[in-house]
Amino acid sequence: MADSMAPSSSSTPKNFPEGTVDACPSMRALELIAGKWALRIFPALENGPVRNNELLRRVGDGISQKMLTQTLRELEANGLILRTIYDSVPPHVEYRLSPLGESLNRTLVGLDDWVRAHWPEMERVRKTQVDSD
Repeated sequence: MADSMAPSSSSTPKNFPEGTVDACPSMRALELIAGKWALRIFPALENGPVRNNELLRRVGDGISQKMLTQTLRELEANGLILRTIYDSVPPHVEYRLSPLGESLNRTLVGLDDWVRAHWPEMERVRKTQVDSD
């Protein structure tokens, strides 16, 4: 199966007809969620609604308010998070995972578990490859 995903002479994997990679739902979904910030937003929201400033702190150092807002808008536009605007003084906004986002988060937790279990082996193989070069 690994060979079916090996790059061919073009940039399109062998199991995709030419020109369909960009239209592939899996590839598009991975582009959406595999970004550095999206992967930090999901665990920051897994325990319920979070206000913007708290979310900014939970996501961690390095993210700007602009990048957080951009990423949240993209996740919201794809149905993965929900935004609630409270008409108060001052107004505030809370974000939470949608049911679809909760489902995806469970999958991401499974991926994280797999990485934690196999990362030492991956590092060992990588070190072996580097040492043999």
